[in-house]
Amino acid sequence: MTVSKIGAYREELKKLRHWEPYLLAHSGLPGPRGNLELARAVFEEGDEALFDGFLSFTPDKAPANSPGEFLHFCGVYGLGKYLSKTNDSIWEQLKTFASDPWWRTREAVAMALQSYGDRDIDDLTAKVEVWAGGNRYQQRAAAATLCEPRLLQRPDVAGKVIDILDTITGTMVTATDRREESFKVLRQALGYCWSVAVAAVPLRGKSAMEKWLVKLEPDIRRIMKDNLSKNRLIKMDACWVERWRRELSKE
Repeated sequence: MTVSKIGAYREELKKLRHWEPYLLAHSGLPGPRGNLELARAVFEEGDEALFDGFLSFTPDKAPANSPGEFLHFCGVYGLGKYLSKTNDSIWEQLKTFASDPWWRTREAVAMALQSYGDRDIDDLTAKVEVWAGGNRYQQRAAAATLCEPRLLQRPDVAGKVIDILDTITGTMVTATDRREESFKVLRQALGYCWSVAVAAVPLRGKSAMEKWLVKLEPDIRRIMKDNLSKNRLIKMDACWVERWRRELSKE
């Protein structure tokens, strides 16, 4: 997201008494990408009452990829502003939204959680670790939330995230729900999440990833191949990546 754009949107919002018409007009929807800079400005300038109101834009009121969906996105994202160690109701709301049929809502959950991670990464990691034992969408939310480079600056946190990814990946080995959309969504997320975490803590990360690189299970191999294609791993250790690419190509 462009910081200058976010600042400009914040100034515009400060001038407005009613935000909805402006947000609907500048949502970026319908289209492939919602206006994330505007969403961040709303996050910064909005309050709990505003976000709660935006949550009323449910699918029956605002179809997928419509400007109304952007308001719902902002409402879910905004919940992250009020997360704390003890605000159980918001944690439960976000956990429910993590399984929402709208993919943009699921992305808003990750962004909301990451905003809390900027304030308290240790509590975020502890709470989201529990989601790793939840359904596929909750597992996806845990992985996508924590595998954000800015949250992995501390080696101990990055190591914990490696452990969480290891746990989630382990649940896929003997899965019976491979044809479900939730399984596919999780597999897609793990196809990049491992590379983010490994790049943050290379020695431990490579060792953990190698355990899965030797697995013959097709979905696990697909996840690992996807990660080996990421530039962040190539920059980290090109020789290691090339060696494992060769190994996987033998199968």
